[in-house]
Amino acid sequence: MRVTTNLIFDQNLRAINTSQGELSDLQSQLASGKRILKPSDDPVGAAQVVRLTEELNKNEQYQRNISMATSNLELQETSLRSITDAMNRARVLTIQSGNGIFSQDDRKAIASEIEQLRNQVVDLMNTQNATGDFIFAGYQSEKQAFEFNPANDDNPVRFMGDDGTNRVQISDSVSIQTTSSGKSLFEDVNARLNFSVVAVPGVALNKAEIEDQRSFDDFHQDNFDPLNPSNNLYDLRITALDEITVTHVATGADIDTIAFSSGENIRFNGIELNIIGTLGGSVRLDLNRPEKNNMAETLHKMAQALNDETLSDGEFASIIEDTIVGIDNGLSKMSRESSSIGARLNIAQSVNSALLDSEVTVSQTRSAIQDVDYAQASSDFARQETALEAAFASFPRIANLSLFNYI
Repeated sequence: MRVTTNLIFDQNLRAINTSQGELSDLQSQLASGKRILKPSDDPVGAAQVVRLTEELNKNEQYQRNISMATSNLELQETSLRSITDAMNRARVLTIQSGNGIFSQDDRKAIASEIEQLRNQVVDLMNTQNATGDFIFAGYQSEKQAFEFNPANDDNPVRFMGDDGTNRVQISDSVSIQTTSSGKSLFEDVNARLNFSVVAVPGVALNKAEIEDQRSFDDFHQDNFDPLNPSNNLYDLRITALDEITVTHVATGADIDTIAFSSGENIRFNGIELNIIGTLGGSVRLDLNRPEKNNMAETLHKMAQALNDETLSDGEFASIIEDTIVGIDNGLSKMSRESSSIGARLNIAQSVNSALLDSEVTVSQTRSAIQDVDYAQASSDFARQETALEAAFASFPRIANLSLFNYI
């Protein structure tokens, strides 16, 4: 093959440019610490790096979600604990107020403390997070969850939010609830189940009250009909001088027989009655419709009762029972919610640990593909530098070779 002078110059120039380019790439790798600087360096590896980077970014977002969810749940947990403490104190005061030796001034002093506890509970039900959202207002988190208006006798504590609850995705397959609606948690607390009683003429009723609340609750829950009020009526008729027969009004069926002595207490499914009457006299019981009360409203009504000097002992005792049952039902509901929050926090912690482990694994895999091997790159750089120096040194000598030197 005929080798011309132009060919010699072109080949040497290409060799020098190629060597300089490879040396520059090696220098960039050493400076950046990355083996893959552009997709053409390793197309397969570059695609893997993109996918692994996306996985790391997704894990980072999930970790931020977990941090936010944990903060909200811990705030709810703290609020519920404080409300529980306030309600337990109110329960103690309510029981104390039933002491017969307490004067009206003593009751007013207890009322003052219960009012303070009520205000504290309302404030806690309106707890705000770091961004100013009311955590118990549902989706209406930009406005106050509960409004207290003591002038409104029918509804002094009004819920202003909705039933909404927020969820946060913390992994590809797991999401957790991060808020709870105050409506289900504080507003819809079951009040004490009760009954009404009517005595027909000729029968005197000295007493009609719930003596065993649990037994009555079981009877009420098993038999109350929300659609047909007549199914909630029961007649207690004196069918013999020593016997009362209990009849279900709607069906006419006799469901129980109770030993009777006029003026003596009798019991029927947790209800204690004292009836004075003769043969044929009767008393009708009506199961009241279940009601729900706000927890702060329960304390408000108890404080009102303590300040009311016109209440009879029986009426006051009934309000005490209503308050204790309302507090207990509210405490039970908050206890279940606290357990649920604890479970959600455990899930968040477990998922976060898994994400951290995954982050380490994915980072190591990406590093193995993308990061430069400094020992290898340094060796390659030295070798390429030597090759470039040799090319620079040899080119002038080859360029000076010519037949004219020998003519």
